[in-house]
Amino acid sequence: MAFQYEERLLETKAELLKSLAHPVRLCILRGLMVQGPCCPSEIQACLHLPQSTISQHLARLRRMGIVEGTRQGLEVHYQLVDPEARAILEILFLEKGVEEHE
Repeated sequence: MAFQYEERLLETKAELLKSLAHPVRLCILRGLMVQGPCCPSEIQACLHLPQSTISQHLARLRRMGIVEGTRQGLEVHYQLVDPEARAILEILFLEKGVEEHE
């Protein structure tokens, strides 16, 4: 049979897509992919949204394992770490070959 229903795998992929399926999260992730690690205040300055809104979106992305935060002094710098999310973003934004800043 051509269709094989693997419920757990499909649910995992659907959750990844749901996490990406918001304009603010897409913008945050594209920025992290192109610019490299950023702190929430830098993201807020670009998006002109309240920091609480940015933090809520980052928290969802962090829970899904799409981004990770690294503490640097008083700030946390977030970076895109999920290779599947990166591949989807590259397709969506035709950013193939964009190298992550370190």
